[in-house]
Order: sequence, then structure tokens, then C-alpha cells
Amino acid sequence: MKKILSVILLCIATIGQAQEKFDSKAVQEFQNKINAEYANPKESPLMAADLAKFKSLEFFPINENAFVVAQFTRTKKEKPFKMKTSTSRTPAYIKYGELTFTLEGKKLKLNVYRDIELSKKPQYKDDLFLPFSDLTSGKESYIGGRYIDLKIPEGNTIIVDFNTAYNPYCAYNYKYSCPLVPLENDLDIEIKAGVKKFH
Repeated sequence: MKKILSVILLCIATIGQAQEKFDSKAVQEFQNKINAEYANPKESPLMAADLAKFKSLEFFPINENAFVVAQFTRTKKEKPFKMKTSTSRTPAYIKYGELTFTLEGKKLKLNVYRDIELSKKPQYKDDLFLPFSDLTSGKESYIGGRYIDLKIPEGNTIIVDFNTAYNPYCAYNYKYSCPLVPLENDLDIEIKAGVKKFH
């Protein structure tokens, strides 16, 4: 599971660092990477029956409008909290900052979080976690919302490409414990980009 996460993070980090403007090839690379990981029996979160017939995840069409440069505001004096998950597990997170941006003519805000235990490991020390849900959740996309992995920016802006939004492992296999999207990250807009629901 950690290996899959690191490959996705590496791919997203490469997208964020290499492009200041939308690049559909970078999104295609992300899709190819995640499909390759999910097809690998040693690393896939899929259940055996689904893995046996797996060809590809289903994605929304690549959407240039879902690529945004958000204002990043570092929030200070935040207290760690126990994030609810799909099981009784409650990992410690901290709200790290706020992202504000405009999408489809709407001004939106999302909080980004940091996994406290994960951030103690050198390879994850710059990682930020962006869970969100939107008006496609439970319809075209997974009912529990989706995730985007980001890196801590050097300045006050950060690229968020919703084309790289992916499902929690719980969307594929009940044995996983997945963070639930906080209510403040539920968007009143349809974001038709990224991975669709599995079945």
C-alpha cells in the first residue's frame, strides 16, 4: 500500500514541479501509473475477483478546466486531531493550510492536512493530504469522496489538478481503513475530473 502511495505521490510531484500550465500528457502519465499499480497483484488494493478481470480504472475525460493554481495560506496554531476513518482507526492529522481558488466561476476553499506519523518519515515529510467530496460523489464518483496528494509549496501558491484525484482504497476493498472527507471539504460543485467510481 505504501509503495502504491509513493508512486502516486512521485507522479503527482513531478506533475506539480514540471508544469505551471496544464499538460494533458502529464495527466495521461498519472493514469498509466495508477493503472499499472492496480494491475500488479503484489501492490493492488483490488479484491482477487476484481483483479482477475481488471483492465483499467475509469476516468472522467481529461479536463483542462480542472487544473487550478490555488492560493495557499499556511494556518498556524492548529491542534492535532483524530481524523475519522471508515473503521475505528483514528490517525492523528493536523490542518496545515487553506487553499482558495476559482473553478467553473465559483470561489472555493479546501483545507489541506498533514498525517503526523507519516510526516516523520523522510520520504513523506513534505506531503500534504487533500480529501474532498463534490456533487458527483455517490453518482459518477465514489460516494466517500476522493483524494489528491500534494507537496508543501515553497511560496503562497500551489497547483491542484483535479485530474489526479483518486479513490480511497475503501472504494475497492472493504479491508482497508480510509480517512473520511471532513465536512468542510465538501464542495457545492461538480468536479468532472479524475477517477470515477469503480462499479
